[in-house]
Amino acid sequence: MITIEQAKQLKYRQIIFHCVNRNKDGTPQRWRINGSIKLWKRSPNKIEIPLKCGLRVYDHLTEKTLDLMCLTSEEALGKIINIPIEQQIYF
Repeated sequence: MITIEQAKQLKYRQIIFHCVNRNKDGTPQRWRINGSIKLWKRSPNKIEIPLKCGLRVYDHLTEKTLDLMCLTSEEALGKIINIPIEQQIYF
């Protein structure tokens, strides 16, 4: 899980790992920071980070979805989230 303070310290092209989604070999998905981190002065707890996974998958990490990402692959493998197979997304 990434905290809001850790998210503010992320850098461009840094790799983070998804805690829920796994690759076919069981390793956590790798997501790369794909742009600058957007912060708001009036709302210090609001954050938006552009992400890229693979060749064609793009998304944004927000303050609401920070608990789905981890900084290291070991942390992502150690975190167990009970989500049904039907709801998990494999790329």
